[in-house]
Amino acid sequence: MDNRINEIRRTIRALRVSMLEAEAIVREQINRYEDCSFVAQEILKMRSVMSLLARERTALGDDEPILVNCLFVPRRRPARSSVAVRPLKYGPVSAQGLAARI
Repeated sequence: MDNRINEIRRTIRALRVSMLEAEAIVREQINRYEDCSFVAQEILKMRSVMSLLARERTALGDDEPILVNCLFVPRRRPARSSVAVRPLKYGPVSAQGLAARI
């Protein structure tokens, strides 16, 4: 039974990595305005397999979390930090002053 649990955990770990890679591919395809339906269908298939494996793992009595540390794909780009703009210290410029600068 422990061998089956370990096998399920390895399979789930591999599926998670594959799903993260596939999600990154989908994001790239969306950014290029390409069709991503094939990869999206594959992700749904992976999710259904993972759901069945998770149910079987729970039925066998394993409830420890499975961690995947090898790949991290950020969901969104980091927000731009706002830069404080200092007010101009210059007063109104006359036509003569402007002409003198040119």
